[in-house]
Amino acid sequence: MRPEPRTATVTRNTNETKISVELSLDGTGTYDNQTGVGFFDHMLDQLARHAMMDMVVRCEGDLHIDDHHTVEDVGIALGQALTQAVGDKAGINRYGACLLPMDDALVRAALDISGRPFLVWNVELPTPKIGTFDTELVREFFQAFSTHGGLTLHVDALHGFNSHHIAEAAFKAVARALRAALEADPRAAGAIPSTKGTL
Repeated sequence: MRPEPRTATVTRNTNETKISVELSLDGTGTYDNQTGVGFFDHMLDQLARHAMMDMVVRCEGDLHIDDHHTVEDVGIALGQALTQAVGDKAGINRYGACLLPMDDALVRAALDISGRPFLVWNVELPTPKIGTFDTELVREFFQAFSTHGGLTLHVDALHGFNSHHIAEAAFKAVARALRAALEADPRAAGAIPSTKGTL
């Protein structure tokens, strides 16, 4: 058993968005996400459920302009919450990967909770919109999340022709990879998973 819960609460207030995030890394995948962007809420729900993180997100954004600031800033706040909750990373697996099928879509995600942010994004979404949601914002979210979460993250769409399926498979694949990386390594005895002694 971990001596302390891995939780975080983050607030981020700018002229464009007002955000609060509550995150528990050792949860059961419960979620209550309300950003005003329906498709994005659905994707955040997938992230929480498949990473087995408990997540509450509230955002009031400048949606009269577009969804960009809301999606990007939630990614920033979630990344900050992840960094805060994971702490010094002692005893975790550190690495995680997932090959996730969803109907026509097949997406591979691999990540390292390294503290060295880097996003490799080989995902083509065939349509510019999913409903009213701009598909280019999927990458914007993961760019912000990986940068502020200290993740080296690779996402590759190997197959797919339905934008909704590809985007959802990407969120689920990253979630499953994150779950594996955050799990305790039973052989690590609480050690930092690096020869450097720190991450």
